[in-house]
Amino acid sequence: MTDAHDTAADSSLRTTGGAPPDDGGSSATEAPIPLLEPREGIPPVIADETALARVIAAFEAGSGPVAVDAERASGYRYGQRAYLVQLRREGAGTALIDPVACPDLSALGDALSGVEWVLHAATQDLPCLREIGMAPTRLFDTELAGRLAGFPRVGLGAMVESVLGFVLEKGHSAVDWSTRPLPEPWLRYAALDVELLVDLRDALEKELDRQGKLEWARQEFDAIASAPPPEPRKDPWRRTSGMHKVRRRRQLAVVRELWQTRDRIAQRRDVSPGKVLGDAAIVEAALALPANVHALAALNGFGHRVGKRQLEQWQAAVDRAKELSEAQLPQPGQSVTGPPPPRAWADKDPAAAARLSAARAGVSALAEQLNMPQENLITPDTVRRVCWEPPAVVDAESVTAALTAHGARPWQVEQVTPVLVEALSAKEA
Repeated sequence: MTDAHDTAADSSLRTTGGAPPDDGGSSATEAPIPLLEPREGIPPVIADETALARVIAAFEAGSGPVAVDAERASGYRYGQRAYLVQLRREGAGTALIDPVACPDLSALGDALSGVEWVLHAATQDLPCLREIGMAPTRLFDTELAGRLAGFPRVGLGAMVESVLGFVLEKGHSAVDWSTRPLPEPWLRYAALDVELLVDLRDALEKELDRQGKLEWARQEFDAIASAPPPEPRKDPWRRTSGMHKVRRRRQLAVVRELWQTRDRIAQRRDVSPGKVLGDAAIVEAALALPANVHALAALNGFGHRVGKRQLEQWQAAVDRAKELSEAQLPQPGQSVTGPPPPRAWADKDPAAAARLSAARAGVSALAEQLNMPQENLITPDTVRRVCWEPPAVVDAESVTAALTAHGARPWQVEQVTPVLVEALSAKEA
């Protein structure tokens, strides 16, 4: 569409039912326009160093923010690597880059250093972008901006439709992006994902400024851009679906052995672990503790489609767990730092439970007043930690220090401190 940019620019906040309540913005009622084709057509996929060098030069010479997106093959391949990177910048147009053929994009990342990157749900894409050498120093997250501005639906399609009045085709979001060559309809979809991202950013910036929240958003974006990569998850096998059924330590050991065996196989084959063995089958084997391959084959998930060799490797994992000493068995609960689960507070510390109840009520009311989700106002974990171990002397200064120590941004501290001072000062009923 040649007029998409101009049309979007004409209305900084065009509402079609998904804008923040009482936003005072435009009340346009036109039917949303399907966005069917990128403005300059579908660009060729960049798959060699020569073409990549041209793209780097073009984007370095471009102007304004750069829209960035990445497609992964979740559910098909092992891990969360990027299989396509999409970019768009004024003066450079749209680029589609194959990070399998061009696995090192650090030169592109360097060329865009200092440029504001516009992403939707940035924390989802940043890990796979960092793996190929791309990390922003400045960013604007349109999903997070939508949350702070009070939009009830913050998916990219919903935001583009409610703010800009265009409909994005979303039929290819869950396809196997490791497929080569990528079909043309998928490439069109990928290019359209960055087509209006900068337009959306500009409209949301105006809306945040109108609501007095722009500085809050900037602090959130800076926190995302400067955050270190997350630590590897401890005991990831404990996240196996259905784990709540597994109570005995020997059974937990079976889950651990099967999970770790599955993970090694999935990594070697480069397939999603769920395609190797389902979580339900792991839990089934843990509960049954099968004595041999024949008993294992009778369980759900280990039926006729599983070959003899595969059954033997799964039974070997079960046998390893059964042979562990008591000292080697995992503990029932995952060791955690910080306060206990809130449901246990009333018994362990009634005063802390009263503080938490008051704090939650206060934070909920403030979030409603500010028209944003509670978890974006302040994380529930931060509230729990401050309520479980409050400052010795409760006042604005001590609560400010506690919130800051737990990573709250200055705007969050300013908004939440009065609520927590009141909650922490309340006497136990």
